[in-house]
Amino acid sequence: MNEVTRILDAIESGDAQAAEQLLPLVYEELRKLAASRMVKEPADHTLDATALVHEAYLRLVDADRVQRWDSRGHFFAAAAEAMRRILIESARRRKTLKRGGGGNRVDIEQAVIEVDASSDDLLALDEVLTRLSAHDPVKAELVKLRFFAGLTVPQAAQALGISSSTADNHWAYARAWLRVEMTGEAPNDAI
Repeated sequence: MNEVTRILDAIESGDAQAAEQLLPLVYEELRKLAASRMVKEPADHTLDATALVHEAYLRLVDADRVQRWDSRGHFFAAAAEAMRRILIESARRRKTLKRGGGGNRVDIEQAVIEVDASSDDLLALDEVLTRLSAHDPVKAELVKLRFFAGLTVPQAAQALGISSSTADNHWAYARAWLRVEMTGEAPNDAI
């Protein structure tokens, strides 16, 4: 059992000091994930990578809500989900009329996930991700890990506990599904 998994078990058991031990071990990885995600955010975004990591970490180790961590991969998948939720909440706040929202929805460029996402793009992506999650939760998790955590397909496969080839197939399917949902167009190679 690696050190991170041992500390996660201790947090789950109610050890208050374990959370303090966890942060130094995972901070750099979380910071890299957040930094890769923040590059895609608008320049006027109020969060930076450090703030995103801290907010996500606080949500993950909240003493009022004991969480079960099956593995290191499960923890990082939860971190990706926490970052996604924080960014979605931020996008929704920016979009409100009070804060100058009300613009038209902008489709992300043919659902290729590595794009510069504005608030509208992020909200549209969240909407279709919610539908994909109802349709196929594993594929939705893969998209979240790729887009919000910046993981490669092999890294996301490991976090999800699936093979790289299965992750490649899921990724191809999810991209095509998102393209159809976001643009209303069938993939070019569909006959």
